[in-house]
Amino acid sequence: MIVRSLAVLAFAALALSGCAGPVERWIVDTRVHQGDDALARGNVGDAELSYRLALKVDRNDERAREGFVSAAAALAQVQFEKGDFDAAAATLAEAAPYDAQSVRLIALHAAIENAKLKREIVIGNYPTYELAGRQLQKAYLELNDANKVILKDLKRFDYTYDTSDLTKAIKASYDLQQDVARNLNRLVAYRQLVESGTPAQGQSTTTGGSLLPLP
Repeated sequence: MIVRSLAVLAFAALALSGCAGPVERWIVDTRVHQGDDALARGNVGDAELSYRLALKVDRNDERAREGFVSAAAALAQVQFEKGDFDAAAATLAEAAPYDAQSVRLIALHAAIENAKLKREIVIGNYPTYELAGRQLQKAYLELNDANKVILKDLKRFDYTYDTSDLTKAIKASYDLQQDVARNLNRLVAYRQLVESGTPAQGQSTTTGGSLLPLP
């Protein structure tokens, strides 16, 4: 904010003295450089803002236009993957005037619209899908933890040569296998519920294929 304020003040002061051209170029060059640097570091939010500020000074600068489209597309992708479809669509709408034929923008916009349509279908079929989905994700993350325990026992055997460590790994592997099977049943049931809103054939929502609660 401080850099922006100083730049605006410098621009205003020199504009009054009839020397606005070079200052405009300096501001645009600075903002484009900041945008390029932020984009290279993967900071798409800062990159989008920097290019946006450059365009406020010179809407026709090609570097700022190209950079803004790239940063906006990357930012919209992040918003899309977070499930914030409205924010992603708004970001794309702001970028579209600078490259209406951008394949990336068009493809991402189509993906968002398609996901929104599918989300409405899912919500209509299975209104509480989000809770079940979060629990499934948690259950699968716990499988990673169980796998780490097995690896820890195996690595321990490398320096202890105590077969009890291998015994622990085997027991944990059996437990992990059972958890994988249970989660698979829940995942199959979840998919069926999302698609039709009814339990899968031969499965119950209160026994082995249950989604709620997950132990």
